[in-house]
Amino acid sequence: MNNKTIAQFLGITEFPYRIKNNNGNVIYHEKSDGNWFKHEFDSNGRTIYREQSTGFWDKREYDLNGNQIYYENSNGFWVKREIDPSGKEIYLENSVGSIRDNRPKVIELTLKQIAEKFGLDVSNIKIKK
Repeated sequence: MNNKTIAQFLGITEFPYRIKNNNGNVIYHEKSDGNWFKHEFDSNGRTIYREQSTGFWDKREYDLNGNQIYYENSNGFWVKREIDPSGKEIYLENSVGSIRDNRPKVIELTLKQIAEKFGLDVSNIKIKK
């Protein structure tokens, strides 16, 4: 296409020019000044990738429940998340150093460590069922 936009290549003169996918999502949008935007969607209609004529792009990933769990862009920024089954964010980390960790903590102790903590003899500890 010799560095032409899609509309320029096709000789389109009415703007904005849009191309939609079978689900009705705009996958290409071009303005009269030649600036354009591309979009990619997952099977659920969520944006997974965008790109602009300026060179900027971003992408997203989602978990099985539709929660956005990853984002990255062409400026080098990224963020990742963990979401619990109820939809609550339990972990967030990003490229600027922010970390929020609210994941449930599991504490593993041996029977000896428990006995020492309470000042007991291990032989005096019985576990109920």
